[in-house]
Amino acid sequence: MKREIYDEDHEAFRSSVKEFLDRSVIPQVEQHAADKALPRDFWLEAGKQGFLGLEIPEVYGGSEAGDYRFNAVMAEELSKVNAALGSCWGIHADITAPYIVQLCNEEQKQRWLPGVATGETLLAIGMTEPSGGSDLAALKSTAVRDGDDWVVNGSKTFITNGYSADIVVTAVRTAPEKKAKGITLFALPTAAEGFSRGRKLDKVGQDESDTAELFFENVRVTDDDIVGELDLGFIHMMQNLPQERLGCAISNLAHVKQILGETIAYTIDRKAFGASIGSFQHNKFLLAELVTQVEVTQAYVDQCVIAHAKGELTPVDAAKAKWWSSQVQNDVLDHCVQLHGGYGFMNEYRVARAWRDARVSKIWAGSNEIMKELIGRDLGL
Repeated sequence: MKREIYDEDHEAFRSSVKEFLDRSVIPQVEQHAADKALPRDFWLEAGKQGFLGLEIPEVYGGSEAGDYRFNAVMAEELSKVNAALGSCWGIHADITAPYIVQLCNEEQKQRWLPGVATGETLLAIGMTEPSGGSDLAALKSTAVRDGDDWVVNGSKTFITNGYSADIVVTAVRTAPEKKAKGITLFALPTAAEGFSRGRKLDKVGQDESDTAELFFENVRVTDDDIVGELDLGFIHMMQNLPQERLGCAISNLAHVKQILGETIAYTIDRKAFGASIGSFQHNKFLLAELVTQVEVTQAYVDQCVIAHAKGELTPVDAAKAKWWSSQVQNDVLDHCVQLHGGYGFMNEYRVARAWRDARVSKIWAGSNEIMKELIGRDLGL
């Protein structure tokens, strides 16, 4: 079914993204996986092309698209290459940058945003803790007032871009007695004394993404490093999570559509018992089901993109898009592996890596179980 959400400007932007990926990224993806990180050259080149500043006003060096559909196009094209690209770009440009744009004062914006737009300042967001998982209100990292400073102690884990980030927007507890109402966001510079990183985490998939544990031991920051309002960090996170979850849904669908298309081509070319394996009735019916699942899901996600571009996307609808697209992606990719037979279990085949890469989408940005909890509460249950 023809998609109707993009116009000529969006498609022209898509062409420029494709050209950038063909020239500067795709030839290097194997090296990215070996290094378990995207090199700074990737970020600097993306910055030159204006791909990191879609959420950033022009006065601070951004490209200020003013239309979330450009973010969606960017996420789609990156995710067609591999899931990690969309994830890393999303954390920097689509998820963390908006916190600074929307919540920070003029001095902070001038201090941080120009480097964010050029790729000279790489962002990460520090929410998840070793003992907390999806329960953001239960975090244990703290910031304690000491004169004019705040002293931060604690740790975070599973932090995308964590190993290479220059600034981590970090959630810490500033008023323990207030529970969820006593959390504050700080922009922690990774060069600060007392800030350290563990090793790059050895993940099942998404090798191209540098994911790390972060440790804070008496890291000193000031009120000038607070993102948003004191003790309102949990509210700030709840307000920004719908965009993060929609970004996940967009990437999920673009990723699985690409691999499903490649799988269909494989079933046409692959012969068994004197015929293309795609012509066998079971496989033909299965592929018909998979294509329908993906396209129907795409229609819902597209409506969410339109709603978000208008400022009308609800947290519950974003939760629906996130959990359902994650589930569809994993189900479809599992069938794609099966259709490839033994080759589907070989890392040299994209389908095997895509299958591994996709599994985390049911866990991050709030597990699918948490998404269902949110939806259930909205039903009055």
